[in-house]
Amino acid sequence: MADDISRIADLDFASVTPEEFARIVKGLSGKEIAEIAHDGSLRARVLDEVFGRMERQFKPDAAGPLKALIRWKITGSGDNEEAVYETDIADGTCAVRQGRSEAEPRVTLIMADPEFLKLVSGNASPVTLFMMRKVKIAGDVALAAGLTRYFDIPKA
Repeated sequence: MADDISRIADLDFASVTPEEFARIVKGLSGKEIAEIAHDGSLRARVLDEVFGRMERQFKPDAAGPLKALIRWKITGSGDNEEAVYETDIADGTCAVRQGRSEAEPRVTLIMADPEFLKLVSGNASPVTLFMMRKVKIAGDVALAAGLTRYFDIPKA
């Protein structure tokens, strides 16, 4: 497991394609991802990279006139606190910011680090995660169920 953590820690995330990232995540167990997430600075790097890519992987044609604020709460473990990011979709654009705004989200997704990384890397189904109670949803469940269609999700 220490090898996996050092392998992830040594990655130059800017040079890793979404498909490569999906393959890396696919090869990790939930326990290994949780161990990686336990390192606060590494967790921050991974989350910042994933959310930073959302704007580039957004599919405006699929979103059409959709206007929605999606709040992501990635629950922490150990010394790591919950990480909050927001994805604001409007007028064919997607803007991502770290932290919680005063705006009311249309949907809030709450999940642990392993489920989040599996979801955004195309290695888990949002519906399955919800049915297994690995993802909690507050707000527009239909929007949450269809979120993946608005982003180019890599395939491992």
